[in-house]
Amino acid sequence: MKHLLNLLAAIALLVWGTHLVRTGILRVFGANLRQVLARSISNRYTAAVSGIGVTALVQSGTATALIIASFVGQGLVALPLALAVMLGADIGTSLMAVVFSFDLSWLSPLFIFLGVVLFISRQDSTAGRLGRVLIGLGLMLLALRLVTDSTEVLTRAPAVKALLASLSSDLLLEITTGAVLSVVSYSSLAIVLLTATLASTNVIPLDVALGLVLGANLGSGLLAVLTTAKSSIETRQVPLGNLVFKALGIVIAAPLIGLWLQHVRPLLGEPATAVVLFHLSFNAVIGAVFIGLTQMVARWVEAWLPKAEKKTDASTRHHHLDPSALTTPSLAISCAAREAMYQADVVETMLRGMLEVIKKDDLRLAEDLRKLDDTVDELYSAIKYYLTKISREALSEEESRRWTDIISFTINMEQIGDIIERVLIDIEDKKIKPARSFSEAGMAEICELHDRLIDNLRLGMSVFLNGTVHDAQKLLEEKARFRDLERAYATTHLSRLSANTLQSLETSSLHIDLISDLKRINSHICSIAYPILDSAGALAPSRLRQPIALPGAR
Repeated sequence: MKHLLNLLAAIALLVWGTHLVRTGILRVFGANLRQVLARSISNRYTAAVSGIGVTALVQSGTATALIIASFVGQGLVALPLALAVMLGADIGTSLMAVVFSFDLSWLSPLFIFLGVVLFISRQDSTAGRLGRVLIGLGLMLLALRLVTDSTEVLTRAPAVKALLASLSSDLLLEITTGAVLSVVSYSSLAIVLLTATLASTNVIPLDVALGLVLGANLGSGLLAVLTTAKSSIETRQVPLGNLVFKALGIVIAAPLIGLWLQHVRPLLGEPATAVVLFHLSFNAVIGAVFIGLTQMVARWVEAWLPKAEKKTDASTRHHHLDPSALTTPSLAISCAAREAMYQADVVETMLRGMLEVIKKDDLRLAEDLRKLDDTVDELYSAIKYYLTKISREALSEEESRRWTDIISFTINMEQIGDIIERVLIDIEDKKIKPARSFSEAGMAEICELHDRLIDNLRLGMSVFLNGTVHDAQKLLEEKARFRDLERAYATTHLSRLSANTLQSLETSSLHIDLISDLKRINSHICSIAYPILDSAGALAPSRLRQPIALPGAR
């Protein structure tokens, strides 16, 4: 029992080390990996090469699948090119399996020592995250050594020999076992390395090991499909197409295992080397054969998962909060920012429509605009919940600031929507239903303030999107100008009251409340600039210049 627990612990350590490397690389290079993929996907062949490079670095074809699937879901990459990336991703995973098949156990203590030093001393920096990667690599190498030691003891037990002997009787069982292990461990790489280790210690015959390798490939495809099961149709098409490639490849390769063992196996060395080279050759041949068939497979997938017909109803719009992007923090942050921009677009629609209600006394429009506030609130809740599912520890310092900026932006948009809703109710109760109207001068003032609000909202959206200090300073200057203008218009309104202007007398309360609410909306818009200026060090720490001396104070 003790030796069995040692083996299970070693396997768990191998899976955990793979996880540390994958997440560490994504935390350090996540945004750059996305840029490399986005820029290099010009044709099928460059797409496949980029898939090899990114996956060799991340050590996870599933992670690459989630990234490229998100691109397809956002309409940035065509499906055939995305499938070409996945063919390259499978080759990249195979190359890393070959590297880890060599005896690199002597590097394990060095990687773990350096990784722990970097991670503890500079945990929140890039160096600390690289330390996390080194710890993962060290644990993987250590785990492979522990697996070898544990299996050597277990193979002497008669019960274990009988159990392993049952696998050699059924290729389908071997493929199924490999697939299940890959899905459960969330890593086909770990299972291939484990299989190679078991074959090198003669725990399992080589033909059984090759069947498990085919199953591991199938399991990695199934894992990506399961991970994106709740995503949009466009996002789900990529892993499904990759699964088709793997399934077709297994159908072709499975009957040829005997020929491979007969003609290729004698040219190779140790069983572990034979296993990883079979894994590499399988994916390389699949990539070479199917690289020209991505268009055809893409058509199959689009027929199986057809896109929903586009409708003008806002409820059927494409949502940017892709759950599959959560495994890549930088990508998830971008998704949340795009959804926040849509929230701002809805707020702008409400703000523009508010003036139309004031001018035309349109009750139907007022009701429709008030319903939009529910949409704004729902978007705020969805974005907030999505952001809470992103691990703050996984974010770099810049991404953490962006996380805070998005939360602040969506809060301001939600509060602006609430203010507009209350303004619309006041207009209905105090102007439209009593059949009152603003004076010509009062209406001109409201239009002037409204136009400034629209311009400031557009500027605020630009500041949020681009984060330039110059635009943020300009937006903050608009806050002071708007406040001065609001005070001036309040004074001119009082002058009209003194002159006993009938329309001003009837709408005085509404007019004063309206320009005050417009100032509050402007304050929320200008608040977008504060995080940008604060992070740039361009914001004064306090508005108080000197403390006020109180009477009797010493």
